[in-house]
Amino acid sequence: MIEEVLTDSQGIAAAYRRLKPIMIHTPLAPSNILGKEKEGTIFLKLENLQRTGSFKARGAYNKLASLTDAEKLRGVIACSAGNHAQGVALAGSLLGINVRIFMPLTAAKTKIEATRSYGAQVVLAGETFDETKQLTVDAMKDSGEVFVSPFDDRAVMEGQGTIAIELLEDLPDVDNV
Repeated sequence: MIEEVLTDSQGIAAAYRRLKPIMIHTPLAPSNILGKEKEGTIFLKLENLQRTGSFKARGAYNKLASLTDAEKLRGVIACSAGNHAQGVALAGSLLGINVRIFMPLTAAKTKIEATRSYGAQVVLAGETFDETKQLTVDAMKDSGEVFVSPFDDRAVMEGQGTIAIELLEDLPDVDNV
């Protein structure tokens, strides 16, 4: 699936148009330490400046914005230990979609509280991520909510791929990514 998304620049371009009014166009910053180590100029894309502190909000917002009206009414469900949870919760709050997030019992308290602060219902369940994911899938079967994968979803990948458009706008002569 990754190959399909990477070769479909139209999907990433559509996601970029959808996200442009919502997400911060994050800057690039040169890293002197990494540049010296690699004997070149290395830039970091400062996605930590997004509202949720991560690029994960890009994919989550694109996915939720791409849902049909009927799917939006059903609400969404996801599992995450933190960054994806916050991204889905933020997207749900911006789009008026009910969000339920399953997080492992070991998730950081700051991640749990941040996710709740965006209005998501947080369910703490499972000792490991795999257990939490299985509990999420089981709950989804009963509820009819739409599952939002942190990575295995075309709309999520297209949203996250919008970073490349910004990168090329800011540094058109980039050698490697």
